[in-house]
Amino acid sequence: VFFAVFGNLLVEQLAQLIRSVPALLENVIDWVNRTFDTDLDPDALLESLGIELTDLTSYAADLGVGLLSVVFSAVGAVFNLFTVLLFAFYFAADGPRLRKTVASWMRPQYQRTFLTVWDISTQKAGGYVISRLIMALISAIFHGIVFYIIDLPYWLPMALWVGLVSQFIPTIGTYLAGALPIILALAQGEWVDAVIVLIAVTAYQQVENYYVQPRVTQSTLEIHAAVAFGSVIVGASLFGATGALLAIPVVATLQAVAETYGRRYELVDELRDPDELAALPQARPPGDAVG
Repeated sequence: VFFAVFGNLLVEQLAQLIRSVPALLENVIDWVNRTFDTDLDPDALLESLGIELTDLTSYAADLGVGLLSVVFSAVGAVFNLFTVLLFAFYFAADGPRLRKTVASWMRPQYQRTFLTVWDISTQKAGGYVISRLIMALISAIFHGIVFYIIDLPYWLPMALWVGLVSQFIPTIGTYLAGALPIILALAQGEWVDAVIVLIAVTAYQQVENYYVQPRVTQSTLEIHAAVAFGSVIVGASLFGATGALLAIPVVATLQAVAETYGRRYELVDELRDPDELAALPQARPPGDAVG
């Protein structure tokens, strides 16, 4: 349904974006000259880099002609996605049997622990992906409406970019997602549009943080922001982009397992807040008889 409704528009806007690279470069240089009172020449700048404007136009045209291969690659990626989803479906459909098979290799005293960890992992991973997809869809729809109203060039790819990047790249995804449409608006010389995009992205982020996300993820994972940030850094350094994407559900699973099987103790008085100490019953002096 998505490709039938938006596929043609998406391909056309991507083709226009690729072919307009030389014009975008000239607009950026003109903006720099007007803003910083410089006298940069696009041809001289490209010549200093060993590139001519005609070459850049030729490259952009070649990219536009080769867009068909990009589309085929995108279709291939979609089929790969369906392959993953098909595998996930069979994995979920045969989940009970697979769980029994794996548990049968364990001693009886460990099977209940394995069952609990399995259920927690499935719940956290599934809840994370579903909540991210829902929030990405909501974000893309909101930003798409705003970009369409202000007539931002390539509004559909930009809306999809903001929706997906802001949700599936943790912590810094919002800033990366909002930067591209702002730069695009500035490259077109539209300061007002750039400010509107900045306000829209910032305002939506606040609404999402306080209203949308808590309601979408109220039954899924919840971890501290500092823990999420640290887990993303560690995951990215160890396993790249895949590690950054999977870091939060993995840490949430470990946290849930620790809370399930861990044991908490009461704090000593030195670690309690004054209000908590005041609410505690007064201790009896040593030697006092209990009536």
